[in-house]
Amino acid sequence: MPRIVSPSPEILAPAGGMEQLYAAVRSGADAVYLGAADFNARRNADNFTGAQFSEAVRCCKERGVKTYITLNTLLKDAELPRFLDTLRQVAESGADAVIVQDLAAAEAVRRCCPTVKLHASTQMAVHNLSGARLLQAQGFSRVVLARELTLEEIAAIAAGTQLEIEVFVHGAHCMSASGLCYLSAVFGGRSGNRGLCAQPCRLDFHSGERPFALSLKDMSLLGHLRELADAGVCSFKIEGRMKRPEYCAAAVRACIAARNGETYDEETLRRVFSRDGFTDGYLAGRRDLAMFGSRSREDVTAAAGVFGQLQALYKDEPKRAAVGMKFFAVAKEPSRLTLTDGAHTVTVTGAVPEPARTRPLDAETCSRLLTKLGGTPYVCSVPVREIGEGLTLSAAAVNALRRDGIAALSDARAALRHPFSEAAASALLQPAAPRLPVSPALRLRFETARQAFFPEEAERVILPLRELLSAPQLLDGSAGKLAAELPVLLYPGDEEKTLTQLCALKEKGLQYALCENVGAAALAQKAGLTPLGGMHLNIMNAAAVGAYKALGVKDLTLSFELNFRETPAPIEDCRTGIVAYGYLPLMRLRNCPAKKAAGCAGCGGRPFLTDRRGTAFPMVCADKKYSTLLNSVPLYTGDLKMPPLDFYTLYFTVESPETCRKVTADFLARRPFAGEKTAGLYLRKVL
Repeated sequence: MPRIVSPSPEILAPAGGMEQLYAAVRSGADAVYLGAADFNARRNADNFTGAQFSEAVRCCKERGVKTYITLNTLLKDAELPRFLDTLRQVAESGADAVIVQDLAAAEAVRRCCPTVKLHASTQMAVHNLSGARLLQAQGFSRVVLARELTLEEIAAIAAGTQLEIEVFVHGAHCMSASGLCYLSAVFGGRSGNRGLCAQPCRLDFHSGERPFALSLKDMSLLGHLRELADAGVCSFKIEGRMKRPEYCAAAVRACIAARNGETYDEETLRRVFSRDGFTDGYLAGRRDLAMFGSRSREDVTAAAGVFGQLQALYKDEPKRAAVGMKFFAVAKEPSRLTLTDGAHTVTVTGAVPEPARTRPLDAETCSRLLTKLGGTPYVCSVPVREIGEGLTLSAAAVNALRRDGIAALSDARAALRHPFSEAAASALLQPAAPRLPVSPALRLRFETARQAFFPEEAERVILPLRELLSAPQLLDGSAGKLAAELPVLLYPGDEEKTLTQLCALKEKGLQYALCENVGAAALAQKAGLTPLGGMHLNIMNAAAVGAYKALGVKDLTLSFELNFRETPAPIEDCRTGIVAYGYLPLMRLRNCPAKKAAGCAGCGGRPFLTDRRGTAFPMVCADKKYSTLLNSVPLYTGDLKMPPLDFYTLYFTVESPETCRKVTADFLARRPFAGEKTAGLYLRKVL
């Protein structure tokens, strides 16, 4: 089926609060995305609560602006009742779509309010065609693609799926692939996956002598909107729910101009907010040091100078909806006014006209009174009038008829409500029958084949796909124990090759594949392998376990952002476990912050960054496709009281082969760790 390409992609603006919403709508945005008080990835924004939420959605619907509600945080089991309350409010508001990260949230939307459209958040880290197709099969209507993609990769995904394609075209760049950053959670217990990122990446991390090595310039793709539209993008998204109304107004106006092929004011856009300018490096495939930048004192000073002039951009209400009017004033009957916007038609009645004593009501006066639509989003040029001869109606009566008619039309435009199934909500709150796990199994994950060993106690040994390809002899006699770890970031150009490689290893006896994104899980199944869910699926609740089980994932590593007390109870036919040891991955990075001006030459694939205290954070390169920033000290739980789970994984990365063996022996004997270590977030409260 050919893709239906929008002739004019929408401009999608951020609305962190009511003032930002007015700024976006009055500046001409086609759609806005906003959050309720909870469960959105910008919980520190003003957001919308109670009546204000309904008011915001109504404001947009009256003006023909679509509303997408951000419910894109990871859920904990105890939060499901509150989440369903929020979802009920969304359904009652009549919002157009919800944006989700957690598959548990997606399941709740499908079951409780199936007429609400599902959009996959950029927090889902969808960056390949396999992932997009899987989401399409799961009932999603749109995907917000990862920000790290090139134009060619976006086009490849768009060409291979019927999903609507949304991309960020202006605003802040996260250093890490979205959804795969744990820096804020590990450093301060404020999870980016839960909407409370404290942005520690903007602090002064050093790569050698180069400062601010984890801070990228803001993106601006406004010069590429025509190319993006030709690639199949239907929505141009502006980042910035934490930013001021003036920023929203300036960005929306600039996007509209760029979409129309007109010149836009890039200098004002840079002054209102930037980090040492803008970059289009990811889209263009130029992943170099020119992409890096931090917010300077000069940037802040420049912004202060333009706020006043930008406020004028959204002072007045633009006329967004043309209405037709038919006015009737005949003897002995109530006056009548019918209004239509083409989709909605309303009729209101007013005072009975009286015989004129002096001057009767004429067509010109009637038109002037009826078209006084200032302060509303409506415009009417010449209404149709039918006025009986010799009749009059006071100006106050005509004005009242106009006001009543506009109010009725606004009500009609905002009237849509989505049905909400209370029975489905009640069923979701019924926990699955818990299962007591047997004695937990041990799993060993190695970064290199050189580290690997196969103790009798290990149920599973996991190696990156590249390592199994370079050392296929490891499958001899151990194929049933081995699992191939698919790349965490697997871009469109590598999908077919990866599938071919998996099929070849399947022929040699490989049975399992560890998958860190939904696209990898789809590829593993296509190759005939059993997918195992990795830590980057960000599983925090039993419903998400059930959702991945339904997709054919046989066991799942739970998120290491969970406290032990919050661990979901095991369910039937899907084993769950945790990472019990390892230098935890804090970020997955497509533009390596350790590269030099000359690129990767001389690196060796094991660089490190240092923070402002001089602490070193090791990095691991994955075939120059992406790199991983690791924590400075390892997680170790061998001496802790562990929750009842099916398996524990020891996650080895930069350790020597000798250290791998010693840590394994210590863990099996439940001995304390010999050296500096952390219990991670398992004993802490993560917000």
